Amino acid sequence: MAIERSHSDAIRKDLFDEEFLRRVEMLAVMARRIFAGRSRAEQRSRRLGSGLEFADHRDYAPGDDLRYLDWNVYGRSERLLLRQFEEEEDLSVYFLIDCSRSMAIAPVGHRTKLDAALRIAAALAYVALSNLDRVSLVPFSDTLRDTLPALRGKAQFFKILQFLSGVRPSGTTNTREAFRAFAHRMRRRGLVVILSDFYDPAGYQEGLNYLAFQRFEPLAVQLYDEAELSPTVQGELQLIDCETGETREITLRPTMVERYRRAFETFSSELERACRQTGTLHFKTASETPLDELVLRVFRAGRFLA
Repeated sequence: MAIERSHSDAIRKDLFDEEFLRRVEMLAVMARRIFAGRSRAEQRSRRLGSGLEFADHRDYAPGDDLRYLDWNVYGRSERLLLRQFEEEEDLSVYFLIDCSRSMAIAPVGHRTKLDAALRIAAALAYVALSNLDRVSLVPFSDTLRDTLPALRGKAQFFKILQFLSGVRPSGTTNTREAFRAFAHRMRRRGLVVILSDFYDPAGYQEGLNYLAFQRFEPLAVQLYDEAELSPTVQGELQLIDCETGETREITLRPTMVERYRRAFETFSSELERACRQTGTLHFKTASETPLDELVLRVFRAGRFLA
């Protein structure tokens, strides 16, 4: 069934146009096919409750519901034990979206890393909503920005688009503080999709470690711009750090560009290694990569909604 467009003018048409909505619906259909053979129970967290699947016994205490007494056990051992059952719990999917200033830098005609992150978040959020899971949007830079609390059901999708349309770049990147604040604020554990360039001067390792320690399931999407790796300017330049304002005079030659590319590959390899150490899936993608290509890679990796 096609997505019906909202009448709200608050949605960015340059990011979320009719073609985007058609692609998102197609991706949701493909997701259902990819996971058709997998048990839905595998993608749900479990908790003890009043469900139908037996889990364990515990000792009876005054005030407990007598309907759950296991009389068969009492007949054998004269022990009053209560039956406990497993209950399915909705999966919580959080999107930690880096909206620091470095995510907004792009040459004319290129989509920014932030725009790419917003489109990826929207596409994955629609699939999660289609599966009746809970979706929360959490922009961050040096700390958490205004967040969108958990939503459930496809009817909430345009609230997702409206919120994402209002995300603006600001501040510097501090994953340590932002991820700690996130973990302290969110009581329900679940999947955390991190969309970032990971250009954190203090490093990203501690933030990733903290999410894993707090029993979240992180999934990292590392975004970069191809133009960052292939600058067209040369000669005497003054570089200005877009987040801190720090300046540096350099002479840009082809040999320096090649050194920068090697440094970027080293940075990406170290990030991938840090992700493996914390059990975090890592996806590296250019902001120009077609949406479908990346989203299907995430689906097939097996962590998202599986």
